[in-house]
Amino acid sequence: MKFFADTAEIADIKDLQDTGLLDGVTTNPSLIKKSGRDFIEVVKEIAGICPGPISAEVVALDHAGMMKEAETLRKLADNIAIKVPLTIDGLKTCKALTGDGTMVNVTLCFSANQALLAAKAGASFISPFVGRHDDVGYPGIELIADIRTIYDNYDFGTEILVASVRNPIHVHDAAKLGADVMTAPPSVIRQLFKHPLTDNGIAAFLKDWEATGQQIG
Repeated sequence: MKFFADTAEIADIKDLQDTGLLDGVTTNPSLIKKSGRDFIEVVKEIAGICPGPISAEVVALDHAGMMKEAETLRKLADNIAIKVPLTIDGLKTCKALTGDGTMVNVTLCFSANQALLAAKAGASFISPFVGRHDDVGYPGIELIADIRTIYDNYDFGTEILVASVRNPIHVHDAAKLGADVMTAPPSVIRQLFKHPLTDNGIAAFLKDWEATGQQIG
């Protein structure tokens, strides 16, 4: 499973990139607003830090407007993935862009039928929102299972990018189902490292080592 960071905070991206575990970054208008920075400037900087796909979202709602914005965004770096909404105009834009060799991340997916349409439109990534489904009482992870089954039935090349990841359980369950990618806030990614038994083991080892009076080097 590939790990993408869902953030526009440069310090977090640099820190995660240094672990060697970061495969890409996703952004959206809300994350850009939170960063307080210029959209174009921050996307260019992120693309220079992480060589993996960097999702940059259009804000136009019509096909012509999306294509115009996509033209600006894909010139920022070779690793830009244009993010479009799962609408008729969004999928029309997806088809045009992927046909021209541009990566496209189709976002705001909430049904398996929507995911099927995105795959038929040639999407590089489909972003089903697990956490937001959970918020309204539907187990979002079931959507991932349905999409995985459908994509495998027809050997679609679109990668399932699990979004709206709220906790390590979402990551665990999505990985078991064979999702290709997950994108999560840096805080959730860092939680994956943590386990109380690991902490207890380190503390015990260090205590025993101190008792030996030895040093390494």
